[in-house]
Amino acid sequence: MRLTALPLILLLGAAPIFAQNQAVTTDAQKPKAIKITAQSQAAPEPAKESLSTTSDDSQKPESKTPEDIFKSLDIQAKLAQTIVIATDIDNADKYKDAIQKGLVGGVLIQWGNYSLQQTKKLIDKLQSWAQKSPHKIPLLISIDYEGGTVYTPVTLGFPYLPTNMMLAAAQNAEDTATLFYIVAAELKNVGVHINFAPVVDVNINPANPIIGVRSFGADTEIVGKMGGALINGLQKGGVMAVAKHFPGHGETVTDSHLDLPRLNMTKEEFYKTHLPPFKAAIDNGVMGIMTAHIVYDFIDPEHPATFSPVILNDLLKKELGFKGIVISDSLDMAGATKGSNIIEASTKALNSGVDMILTSKRNPKLTHKQLMEKVGKEIDQSRINDAAKKIFDLKVKLGLFNEESRTDDIFDSIKAFNVYAGKIAEQAVTVVRAEEGVLPYTKNKQKTDFAQAELTAKNDNGQAPSAAPKLCSLFFSPSRFADQLPIINAPFLEKGWEVEHYNAHMRPKDVDIRRAKKCMKDADLVIIGSLQWADKPIISQKKAIKQLLKEDKDIILLSLMSPYDIKSYPQAKNVIAIYGVNKLSAQATAEIILGNIEPKGKLPIKL
Repeated sequence: MRLTALPLILLLGAAPIFAQNQAVTTDAQKPKAIKITAQSQAAPEPAKESLSTTSDDSQKPESKTPEDIFKSLDIQAKLAQTIVIATDIDNADKYKDAIQKGLVGGVLIQWGNYSLQQTKKLIDKLQSWAQKSPHKIPLLISIDYEGGTVYTPVTLGFPYLPTNMMLAAAQNAEDTATLFYIVAAELKNVGVHINFAPVVDVNINPANPIIGVRSFGADTEIVGKMGGALINGLQKGGVMAVAKHFPGHGETVTDSHLDLPRLNMTKEEFYKTHLPPFKAAIDNGVMGIMTAHIVYDFIDPEHPATFSPVILNDLLKKELGFKGIVISDSLDMAGATKGSNIIEASTKALNSGVDMILTSKRNPKLTHKQLMEKVGKEIDQSRINDAAKKIFDLKVKLGLFNEESRTDDIFDSIKAFNVYAGKIAEQAVTVVRAEEGVLPYTKNKQKTDFAQAELTAKNDNGQAPSAAPKLCSLFFSPSRFADQLPIINAPFLEKGWEVEHYNAHMRPKDVDIRRAKKCMKDADLVIIGSLQWADKPIISQKKAIKQLLKEDKDIILLSLMSPYDIKSYPQAKNVIAIYGVNKLSAQATAEIILGNIEPKGKLPIKL
């Protein structure tokens, strides 16, 4: 059951290349993948487009160069390039008319329980509508693909990513870059051009309600290093990375989805702790940066970063030298619309230096109409020209006008993905506290050895070993992880253990406590999984776990998501942090408990 037994032959030529400011590599450098449709060739790389050809009005629209197309755009068409809407498979059709009229420049594909084929079908449909627009300009397709608290194992058919905090605990920049190179290949296969990742906020505030394991941790240097590795991997694979949330969301105690946070720190602390990872991202050639809906009192006390020329122009573009695409966080968030509305927010964002405005599920025809009424009055027309040109050049760079780069094929990279994600999981799982004989588990050696021998010699009718050691695995987690957690039991079963597994409610009731104690009664070893999203624990879960820790048993507390929850259980003698639930981290945890692999993870925060 060791992860290292996966077929490495699939990964010939997969070593990452760390040259900066480069978006694509040769096919020979790509990890090999298993294709699940007809042909076996890899999707071709985007061809480089030349913008130096001259316009020829006698050409047919289909034969126009990208430069010809851009020259033909009026201000309405240019404004449309800045508008990004959000949709999923279930509500995409309501945007058909707006896309066919050329009123949308990009689409953010939102979560849903869809297969990879369904996701590709949706994107192909969106692009077919764009081909019917007056200028036939393709859409930029983006996705929020982070992992952990932002992504679920069944979303859009892509594999379940390690969280950033898990990547930081492993601190393997090379494997991280390779993993995200594979991720980029998968995204490109279905037509995704932009991934709104990585989060490079330095999470120094344990009470932060929104960042948590989305961050690489509390160490500024590690955040910059691991963020750079992820950016390199994505962009070498031809997918645009976006560092967020500029200029730093890690100190907040307010969720900007619900309110407008304000930060008041010293300029010295800001420059020492929060800004360096964004500088590192820029040095690594990141193509996009997303703004934060946060007021930084020591820089601009009047405006959140998304609406602040001081932050976006003076700091980001002039001081840090960023020349890429500036993207707003979603403008329907309370942090952006407080005291106004999404049109006012879009107006302020564009004027302040934002190039792509995320307008969520708002009617794009209405958005375009209302913004056009402000162009030349409240919105500087030169700002629209500049943003549209940057977006158009990006579409050329990513190969959107290259017909040959499009394919009907879908490639399944899951085996290649699992090799690198499995290695990272093994390196990330962190033993925080350990009691001799329990972690790794060496007690009852005679009993466990006998069970293994009896399992090996068992007869053909599948009789279970007699006097087998018993594992009770208890998890307080949502149902979305129900298919991930049971993997922790497999290595124990292979050793001849008897296993009882119970997934309790996140907010346990008395019945959960009774079932848990029944499971623990005859167990030799108990694993209790705690799952908290941020530093504020679910009171009923905390109370239940404290009650169970009083039982006279060998217990290992497993922090499944935010490691800050470990602070709630000082009485726990054996503690492991895994920074996010997935099958690979669950498997690695079991192997560490059984002593099959050495724990290597380092806690990327301070408890």
